[in-house]
Formats: sequence, structure tokens, C-alpha cells
Amino acid sequence: MNAFLNKITRTKSSLLIFLVLLSSCTNLDEVLFDKITMDDYGKTSSEVQTIVGGAYATLRGFNDTNTGGTLSYPTGEFVFFLNECTSDEACIPTRGTDWYDGGRYQQLQYHTWDENNATVLSAWKYNFQGVANINTIIYMVNKSSLTQDDKNVVNAELRGLRAYYYYNLLDLYGGVPIVTSFETTDVPKQASRDSVFRFVEKELIEITDLLPSGIAYSRFTQNVAYTLLARLYLNAEVFTGTPRWKDCLTACEKVKGFTLNSNYFDNFATDNDQKAEEIIFAIPYDHKQNTQGNYLASMTYHYNQKYAFSIDGTYPWCGNGICAKPAVYGTFDATDTRRKSLLVGDQLSKATGEVIMMDNGSPLSYTVDIGDYTKALQNEGARLHKYQWRADDKWERDNDLVLMRYAEVIMMKAEANYRQGFTTTAANLVNQLRKRAGLGDISTLDNASLETEWLHEFIFEGLRRNTNIRFGTFYNSGWNKSVTPAYRGVFPIPQSVLDLNKNLIQNTGY
Repeated sequence: MNAFLNKITRTKSSLLIFLVLLSSCTNLDEVLFDKITMDDYGKTSSEVQTIVGGAYATLRGFNDTNTGGTLSYPTGEFVFFLNECTSDEACIPTRGTDWYDGGRYQQLQYHTWDENNATVLSAWKYNFQGVANINTIIYMVNKSSLTQDDKNVVNAELRGLRAYYYYNLLDLYGGVPIVTSFETTDVPKQASRDSVFRFVEKELIEITDLLPSGIAYSRFTQNVAYTLLARLYLNAEVFTGTPRWKDCLTACEKVKGFTLNSNYFDNFATDNDQKAEEIIFAIPYDHKQNTQGNYLASMTYHYNQKYAFSIDGTYPWCGNGICAKPAVYGTFDATDTRRKSLLVGDQLSKATGEVIMMDNGSPLSYTVDIGDYTKALQNEGARLHKYQWRADDKWERDNDLVLMRYAEVIMMKAEANYRQGFTTTAANLVNQLRKRAGLGDISTLDNASLETEWLHEFIFEGLRRNTNIRFGTFYNSGWNKSVTPAYRGVFPIPQSVLDLNKNLIQNTGY
């Protein structure tokens, strides 16, 4: 494949733009294939490669607020919020009239979401739009003039991306329709959670030998497939009732060529694509190429944070929303480099060096504690500060969103060893990450300490809900939440989806 796939920046064909717009409909039983033609495009290898690039571009999500009232971007509202704000890691307090939005975020905090929650709908749309787009592109590739062997190679990457979306759906919703053909005219039926698990596993195993080997930034390679397969096996007991720890270890051992960045925050730098020793898979962003959806930082900082970032206060608008739950900051050792992922304390003006004032005349000093979740003060809650910022940042920032990095492979190996009773081996693996963070070694682990190591290494990377469920803490009572019933380990199928497809059955308990 060409450099276009190494750093996806733009769609090169009017046909592909047409396809993306066309497939924005989430009614998967609509017949679209009769509107596609390969007569004038897709005859050469380079043209097919360009079309395949659209599958990667789809990872950035989309905005359908004009038709569906949702934002389905993996970097912020609402997909990221769904995973983080239902965990013990993050929350979106109601601050006066801000961030109430019909109670959707309070539902996430209280674990009282229902089938009409917009965040639940956004994640469904994000993943199934990805599936629909890929099925369309596979159809186009199969209609091209490539040889069958070449088609198989191209389709391997597409199937890998589709497996990524289906892993997300398996994790979030359990049993969902498995749709692999663009030409199907049947209303899709619901598969069991176990069937979706086996589908993802089978797809990844079948395509591995056809995928690019080695390291290819932002491509679905063998390394990405093995990392995703390890994730699948790590959570197999949750998904199917049967643990697969040995299989998780085997998949991890097949991830080759990566190392830990010596500087933890290089993974999240503005130019993190240039510091990718550790990054296995990422979604590229570049505001100069009009990429959209990468505005998570703007959703966390206080409105007046702009005066800390730029002398004249021209930094893009900030929304004063998502922040850490009160207990999180205190779990970090004071010498832990990763604690800098949280922003607390006085915020100083870039122009004067003095503490910035909020509009109510109080100092802008981020606190760890949040007094009243439903009536939070504007400065309460430690802020997400992991991705590098620059004074000349735009609303759409340039940091690539990290989906997988080698540290996760190390932690999966650690947990798989721990679950099998090899605690010393697990501790030695965890110590690799602790050493980089400036911490001393540990000699043993228990459930609580291992779960905390996951928190510290991957804070605000979208893995926390999944980790809480695996460790069982998702269901415990906690800050502003009571005991969570077991059925809420998956989200409901959105009501608007049920209304469209009568073959679907709502998840138990909803």
C-alpha cells in the first residue's frame, strides 16, 4: 500500500466521499449496492488503495447532529464518554446549567442509562457505520480488476478493521447482528454474544498471514491483529464464560518490533506519529487536512484555561466538562510521572504569571474533590491533561488518537500470568512500566493492585470500563453510585434501532 495509508489525511475520490455520505444511514437493511459502480474507478491498484483508505478514515467517526442528535467521534462525545464515565475513572459533573443535557451524563454516573440515552446510541452508530462502510468497500474491491490473490490481501486489512468494530460491539452490547455482505437484502438478525466472539476470533485468525508484517503506522497489520486477539482472549471469560489466559499470552508473544518509549508522554505528543516506537495502532489527525472529531481536550478544560495556554487568550474554546472522579488522583504516587496526566491546582496566566480568575471572581484552581456532583463548582475535578497541547492548537487538534500501544501488550501478559498463578512473573512485567514512570519495583500483586496498575498506565485511554468489568469492581457501590446489577455489564440496544429492526431483542434487564 502507498503512503496514503501510512498517514491517512484526506479522501481522494469523489466516489469515496459519496460512499461515506451514503452509508451515514444506520438502517442496515437499506439496499445501496445498486447505486455503486466500478466502471469509471477502481480499475488500478492505486485506485483500489485509495478506496481502501476510506475504511481507515471512517475510524474518525462522524457528526449526525442534524439528523440523529449524536456525535459519534471516538475521541470525545459520546463514544469515549460511554467507556470512561461509566467506570471509576471519569465523570461529567453538572455545573449549573452546563452538562446536564437531559440527564444523559448523570445516567452514566449513576449506572441508570436506558435505551434512549444518546451516548448509548452514538457508540452503536459509530461501530455499525464502520461495519457498513467496510462492507461497501469490500464489495467495491471484489468488483475491481485485481487478481483474486490481490483482492484477498486488500480485504484482509478491511476484515481486520471490521473485526475491530465488532470487538467494540461485543464488548459494549453483547449479542448484535453480524453483517458481512453489502449485497444482503435481508433485515439482519441478532447473533449471540458467544457467536460474535467466535466471529471476531475467526476473522482475525484467518487474515493474519495476509496482513502486512512488521510495523506500518496506522495500518491494520499482523501486530494489530495479534493485539486485538489478545484483548479478545483477555476478556474471554466475561464474553463467553470461559477464560482464555494461555491464548492471550500466545497472541501477545506474537506482537513484534515494538518497545516502550523512554518518555511516557511521547505517546501523546502533537507529533506522536513521529515518536511511534510504542504505538501499535492509532487514528491519524491533522487539522490542515480537515480531519474532524479530535477535540477531547476542549471538553475538559475550564473556559478560561485559554489564558494559561496563550498570551492573548486565543486558544480554542474549552467546554469545562469531563474530569477525573475524586478518588483517582490520590491513587498515584507523588513521584509517578503518569500523575501528570491529571491537571490540578492554580492555573497561571501566560501573559501575567498570575492566577487566572473565573468569571465569578474566584481563582481558577482545579481541585481533586467534587463537592456536589449535580451542582459542581466550575473548577472542581482534576482535568484530562494527557495529550500534549500547544498555544497554536486548533479546535481539531493534531495528536493522533492512540488505540493500542505496546504497554498494553505488557499489561495483558502480566494479567494473563497473574490469573494463572504466576504472580512473580506478572509483577516483573508490571515493573517495566513502573520503572518508566519513575517508581520502584513491586514483588507481588493482588487483584486490587493489578487493577490500579491498569488505571495508572492507561488513564483516559478508553480501557477503564472494560477493566472494571473484568475485575468485577464495575458492579460495586462507589462514588455517587449504588450497587450495579449484573445485566448492566452490557448496554441496551438503542430504542431507535429496535424500532427499525424487529428482529432484534432487547438485552436482558432493560
